Amino acid sequence: MGKGNHSEVTEFILSGLTDGPELQVALFGVFLLIFGITLVGNGGMILLIMIDPRLHTPMYFFLSNLSFCDLSFSLIISPKMLLNLLAERKSISYTACAVQMYLSIAFADAECLLLSVMAYDRYVAICNPLLYMVTMSRQRCKQLVAGVYAVGLVDSMIHTCFTFRLSFCSSNIINHFFCDIPPLLAISCSETRVNEIVMIAFTCCITVISFVTILLSYVYIISTILQMRSAEGWRKAFSTCTFHLTTVALYFGTLLFMYLCPPSSYSMNTDKVASVFYMLVIPMLNPLIYSLRNTEVKDALRRAMNKLLTYS
Repeated sequence: MGKGNHSEVTEFILSGLTDGPELQVALFGVFLLIFGITLVGNGGMILLIMIDPRLHTPMYFFLSNLSFCDLSFSLIISPKMLLNLLAERKSISYTACAVQMYLSIAFADAECLLLSVMAYDRYVAICNPLLYMVTMSRQRCKQLVAGVYAVGLVDSMIHTCFTFRLSFCSSNIINHFFCDIPPLLAISCSETRVNEIVMIAFTCCITVISFVTILLSYVYIISTILQMRSAEGWRKAFSTCTFHLTTVALYFGTLLFMYLCPPSSYSMNTDKVASVFYMLVIPMLNPLIYSLRNTEVKDALRRAMNKLLTYS
């Protein structure tokens, strides 16, 4: 990162979602509620999985890491966005912008890859149940999660370095509510063709690898389920996959909409709406999806509440 960048721009201005003062106050209330539900839902899920021995399984180990990613997403984006909804000057420092971008991309990649790991976990559990605890050993699970975070951190470092080597001499107003690659490329006075290629190539690589892993896993899962003669086996197999498939559909649908287009063809207002859903709404929904109809989670919550009431 050259010194020239720092002499040109020391801070950015985030335009946010809207300029209307009344709408900003209403949005503040809505997003504060979403932020609170996200913190309680994902924090509660992590805590519940930690304290209940019956949830110390590979599936819930991966789910706790998914909740950690969602919680991190919310903490990276929501506080600054909420502050800016009430502030007259919606500024973010050059360094803070780079850090926000780096962490948001890292956790986005990690969540994407985690979903593919969770699909593989379901594949082993349903298609090779006798080898499940051997294949998905504690050490193997930790290695898979460590690999997921490592890929996310390295990929994010590449994107952040490529973006912040650019010059921002023409404007410092980011047409978004957080620091993301497309709106930053839009205000750069440098040539951004390489950045666009890198963004699309790396995003496609991670997304395609994850999507193909999920697709192949479910092809084998569905094939195995169709061979089951027991109705109870069908029900149990499908119930463990329903939660994951719902999360996959929400995540990949929004991700593909957001990133698989060059910045020159973006409508930033549409992108903002997609980003709200992807960065704020999905992290709120995930713990609800995995808990509302999941008897194991509900039973664990009931046991935790009974212990709490007993000790109080």
